[in-house]
Amino acid sequence: MSATKLPFDFIVDKTTKTVSITKEFAAELPLVWYAFTKKEILDKWWAPKPWKSVSKIMDFKEGGKRFYAMVSPEGAEHWSLQTYKLITPKSNFKMHNAFADKDQNPDLPGSDWEFNFTEENGNTKVNIEIYNESLERMEQQIEMGFQGGFTMTLNYLDELLETLK
Repeated sequence: MSATKLPFDFIVDKTTKTVSITKEFAAELPLVWYAFTKKEILDKWWAPKPWKSVSKIMDFKEGGKRFYAMVSPEGAEHWSLQTYKLITPKSNFKMHNAFADKDQNPDLPGSDWEFNFTEENGNTKVNIEIYNESLERMEQQIEMGFQGGFTMTLNYLDELLETLK
């Protein structure tokens, strides 16, 4: 089955300040988990082109963090800080995400992300629930093109997984 025909949903619910994303990948769970949790792979797809993701710190463990920039083609940096709260290997992880300055000072409020991974018939489904602490922040992200940009990044992951199999 072609990766482009696998299920993909992106639902914005302003009443609960939640974004729900479900994406199925034509790859086995260990490879998809690796793509979401290893700096050397994550930086290859976690930004909409022509932007790129550059991790300064990546410590994937409970209490650890990822501090990274999305870098524009002109070199402008937009920093984010992700703090890992709970990790169940190859099944689930939760993190808090906030924009930040170049010195890791978070710009609050942020959002809580939960990732759930399941595999069936060699395909891996990833469910992502994003709870925003403020409706204003959520609306700002949507206006900044979050849905289109994140959809684009997940499609890049599809392409990358094909090369990693």
